[in-house]
Parts: sequence; structure tokens; C-alpha cells
Amino acid sequence: MRERSSNRSWLVMMYKMIALDMDGTLLNDEKKVSNRNKRAIEKADDFGVKIVVSTGRLFTSASFFGEMIGVKSPIISSNGAYIREKDRDEVIYERLLGSENAYKIVNLCKKHDLYCHLFTSDTVFTEKIIYASFNYANYNLDMPDDKKININVIKPNDWEAIIERYKDKILKAVIADEDSDKIIALRKDVCDLDVEVVSSFSNNIEIMSKGTSKGDAVRVLADFYGINKDEVICIGDGENDISMIKYAGLGIAMGNAIDEVKDAADFVTLSNEDDGVAHAIEKFVLQI
Repeated sequence: MRERSSNRSWLVMMYKMIALDMDGTLLNDEKKVSNRNKRAIEKADDFGVKIVVSTGRLFTSASFFGEMIGVKSPIISSNGAYIREKDRDEVIYERLLGSENAYKIVNLCKKHDLYCHLFTSDTVFTEKIIYASFNYANYNLDMPDDKKININVIKPNDWEAIIERYKDKILKAVIADEDSDKIIALRKDVCDLDVEVVSSFSNNIEIMSKGTSKGDAVRVLADFYGINKDEVICIGDGENDISMIKYAGLGIAMGNAIDEVKDAADFVTLSNEDDGVAHAIEKFVLQI
């Protein structure tokens, strides 16, 4: 865990905002929010703490879980590329991937024989329903119609037209494969582009415009609400959570987090299967 420059006690700090990752953090392995997590979040909300969902998922998917736990604050989606009010069309912040980057990423995927997924806030474009699009197709089975993700299967030659048409909406690219060597090789090539690259799962990479991160998005929201970074808690488990855990006054890693997240954190809570979010909120916010 990281060393802290401040000698203040975590337990007496009045926290005003909590940013929660979803998969592997807020959600258990069945992709559900436990009753204990819900109760802890509701009590923190009663204390006036702003609860923010901060996820790699698309906004439409994230907003479903935001409603489930009663989130009143905007939702951070697409790894920080898109911040929007849950119940309104107002976009607070967005950073587009850019058509030039999108073209290059698609071509690099072809070079490495990988399927590219391009995302807007509510749509996935792909040549085949596999990995990320397959997951969203499964999520859609349990979602109300207004929370379903549009999955647009296109032909290989359609990419240029799609990128041109949606260049003002494409937020990120996601590529996954069981062959880790192919993903490693792609990541090496992608790192030569002017982009940000992170992973949310062990077999994928997610690509956004340069400077995009969950940490920067949490900073944007904290500034928006006039909240000092020392008054922010961030909780996560994956590589794409490290930036917000480093930003936060109190960065918390899940018990199931990768080692890099635990190394960046101030505190390691229980796993997502053991209500680690509730445990952290009870300890540092509710003080019970």
C-alpha cells in the first residue's frame, strides 16, 4: 500500500464523495448488488455523501445499477470518457476517441487477427458478437428496454463509414482475446498511438483518448461539486481503477483486486463476494 504524506486519521475524516467501480467491486460474481452493500450506500447517502458509479461500462448499462442503488450523482462511464446525469440528457463531460485513433486501432486489430469493439454511450459496433459484445448481449437479457445496449454487427468493410458517421460519439475501443500473446502484441503497437490504454479484465485492453481516466473524471466531478480530493473515497479492483485510487484522499482496493491496485491503495477491504464495499463504507464513513 502507498505511503501517506498526511498524518490525519482516516476514521475522523468527513468524506463527501465515494466513487465505486462496478464489476469486481460493487457487483458480486453474479453481477448483483448485495443487500448489505445497498444498505451501506443508502446510509452514506443519508449522511449527505455523494455516491458515484465509476465504470468502464457504457453509460446506459451503468445507469441501470445507478438506479438500483439510488445514485443521485452523475455517473462516470467508459473509464472516465463520459460523465452524465443519470436522469437527464445533460452531458457534464466527455472525451472522444477521435476518428484518426479509431481508424488506426481497427487496422491494428486486423493486423493481429483480433475483433475490435467501438463504443458510444449506448452502442457497441463490432464484426462479431464475442467477448465484450457477447457480455452486453447477456446483460441485455435482464435489462429493461431503455437500459439495453445497442449491438450493431457490421461487415469488415463498413468500419470507415461507421467511424465517419459516429466520430462525434465514439468514446473508446475494447479488444479481448483468450490468446494473451495477441493482446500483449496489440497493446505494444497501440502504445505508439496518442491514447490511454488500460485493462478491466485480464484478457482485454480498453483504449481512450489521451488523458482519459477514471481518476481524471473523479477530479472533474469533485471540482464540479466543490469537494476537496481529501474528502473523496475511491474503491476498485482493476488496472483501470488505479488512477482514481491514487487521486482519492482515501483509495481502497478490494480484497479480490490485482496486486497493482492493492499497492496503490491506502486500505484493502474485503472481496466483492464478501461485501467489501459495505465493509469499507461502514468503517470509514458510518464508523460502525
